[in-house]
Amino acid sequence: MSYVERRRFLWILFFVALTLLAIAANATTLVRMRFEELAQQATAVARLRCLSTRSFWHNGEIWTDTQFEVVELAKGALPATVVVRTLGGTLGRLHSSVEESPVFHSGEEIYLFLWGSEDKPLHVLGWSQGTFRIAREISTNCEKRSKGNWRDDKENNQVFEKTGLRMGSFSSLWHFVRASVASLFPQHDRL
Repeated sequence: MSYVERRRFLWILFFVALTLLAIAANATTLVRMRFEELAQQATAVARLRCLSTRSFWHNGEIWTDTQFEVVELAKGALPATVVVRTLGGTLGRLHSSVEESPVFHSGEEIYLFLWGSEDKPLHVLGWSQGTFRIAREISTNCEKRSKGNWRDDKENNQVFEKTGLRMGSFSSLWHFVRASVASLFPQHDRL
């Protein structure tokens, strides 16, 4: 085999290996969503209280089912308790962390934009984009929202910040959620 043939063979082998690696990687890319898109595409929007979490293996990956109690509902219909499935979790000493996949803790309250069907676990729409954590300021005992904040981009479209823990008024967030759902679904009877 000549030098040119060996070189061509190695390049072909390299591109085949690169293609197989790309197929095996099975990566996920999230697109930023405007608030209105989240409200429109969600099958339910609710304030939930985390009751428990359970991680398990499924198709070679660790998943976590989190059981929530429904505290308040802004859109859709949900039973008194729901199960939300997220990618990642902890099994024994093995931990799988997936960027932008929300992690929930027992006792915390959170607003989620959910999608899915009744007979299967729900999923968080847009992962961290559809997650609004609720924090209570100790000095004032007021509820605040953190992480998943929206901002205006250059075209004045509301999009979500993906980093930082800037705090904002919780009541303004909930008012904005209810107003967005009402404008998209004027016939919605829960508002």
